[in-house]
Amino acid sequence: MCGIWALFGSDECLSVQCTNALKIAHRGPDAFRFENVKGFTNCCFGFHWLDITDHLYGMQPLRIKKFPFLWLCYNGEIYNHRTLKKQFEFEYQTNVDGEILLHLYDRFGIQKMASLLDGVFAFILLDIANRKVFLGRDTYGVRPMFKLLTDNGFLAVCSEAKGLIDISHEMDTPATIAPFPPGYFEVFDLKPNGKVQSIQMDQFHCCTKEPAHAIYDSVERLHTSFDEETVKSNIRSLFENAVRKRLMAHRRIGCLLSGGLDSSLVAAMLVKLSKEEKLQYPIQTFAIGSEDSPDILAARKVAAHIGSEHHEVTFSVEEGIQAIEDVIFHLETYDISTIRSSVGMYLVSKYIREKTDSVVIFSGEGSDELTQGYIYFHKAPTPRAAAEDSVRLLKELYLFAVLRADRITAAHGLELRVPFLDHRLTAYYLSLPEEMRIPRHGVEKHLLRESFKGLNLIPDEILWRRKEAFSEGMSSIKKSWYAYLQDHLESMVNDDQMEQVQKTFLHIPPPTKEAYYFRQVFEKHFPGRAEWLSHYWMPCWIGASDPSARTLSIYKPDKE
Repeated sequence: MCGIWALFGSDECLSVQCTNALKIAHRGPDAFRFENVKGFTNCCFGFHWLDITDHLYGMQPLRIKKFPFLWLCYNGEIYNHRTLKKQFEFEYQTNVDGEILLHLYDRFGIQKMASLLDGVFAFILLDIANRKVFLGRDTYGVRPMFKLLTDNGFLAVCSEAKGLIDISHEMDTPATIAPFPPGYFEVFDLKPNGKVQSIQMDQFHCCTKEPAHAIYDSVERLHTSFDEETVKSNIRSLFENAVRKRLMAHRRIGCLLSGGLDSSLVAAMLVKLSKEEKLQYPIQTFAIGSEDSPDILAARKVAAHIGSEHHEVTFSVEEGIQAIEDVIFHLETYDISTIRSSVGMYLVSKYIREKTDSVVIFSGEGSDELTQGYIYFHKAPTPRAAAEDSVRLLKELYLFAVLRADRITAAHGLELRVPFLDHRLTAYYLSLPEEMRIPRHGVEKHLLRESFKGLNLIPDEILWRRKEAFSEGMSSIKKSWYAYLQDHLESMVNDDQMEQVQKTFLHIPPPTKEAYYFRQVFEKHFPGRAEWLSHYWMPCWIGASDPSARTLSIYKPDKE
């Protein structure tokens, strides 16, 4: 996890513009570099480094002797870089995983290069020899990237939008800043004056298709039968492989543990594999909540079962409320559900950074979208509708859960890893018959639970624990965190403001006082940028007016 920033064809002095790059310094606390591009005085790169894989050569922009005309600035981890290096007999100059991009690009071109990468990434690749600039982002947008492009060809790119909003340019009209679409690459011609022109934008991978790199994967071709035992065996193999490949790090690894099914499976597999790989330290797990919250109690049981070094972080309602503004600043969104669930993650990430030496943090993000884990899936009208909504949720992860997970951990200089969003695991799961993936016997994620039944990987009561949203599971069973938050914000927004809401906010007017307050804070930091969010996250099929599962008529609290 790092921070990338680049300008091509700047209209303003670079020494003035580069101060904008410092706004994402939290993403890379270990070092910073600002570098001009030789021959193009108005083009430059900025890079904030979180040192994970190569102490000596990990600084960027990455350049190697074999390709002196290539400049690479990327944020992410390429889990199959050693496999591809061996497969194609590339000669490496460094131990940096990203070096594989340079070799693949030189051998195969940009589209095949991107499609062969098994990992999470956002990259800026400059080819001086052919005067081209390339941008690309991983399938689910786990690593963020924003783009600013003016009508006269000035291009600015940054991991977070906050590094672009004060960029100077000579155009009279404001420049659009937008998230780069996940699963796509874009090609620009680089003109002699440093300006660019977009000439190609194509998708290199979609979540429903098996990735091109699968033929080189360490898990061999899967049995294609849809016999349930075969399917469950395949799911286990792919999940174990997804966790194993993500052990790539020389910094300490930890795991967020809510005590729910997803984070518990990740933590348990992580502990198991860390012993097999003989890591020199115990895995630390981290739970957050009020003292009587379901998550704290469940996580404690899981940690005892798997033998992790467990940390519990408790927080008060006041601490949560005080964190709201910082949370919205880092998220760059005003989505209700995303903000609610980010507060706990923000506070536990702060604890990890200040009190421990864990830097690489695993979590269970992506499972609910993949395995139809949200409670509203019980009300899907047909298996086809459920399957289609699962794909929609996966494609929108970069606006909601993945945005939260990356941005909130990055706020504290941590690197997030999400094995449930492994390309092969997701493509396989989405290829299964629609009837096989729906909730069964009143239990969501039934197939995933059945796949790990009888293995004693996690306690049975956790394996069959019902879904709780992170923002609710960390709350007291008596009253949800979001309910306390709503009570507090009731006095922050008056009725007159709500009556004028349609005129005040033309794009997605806030439906409640809570949402109004979130929007106010967002507009304070990012005025006029409401279009970054296309819609609020909300359950389907049940006429929901609030994203919280506890407000739904089908919600049944876990009595245990």
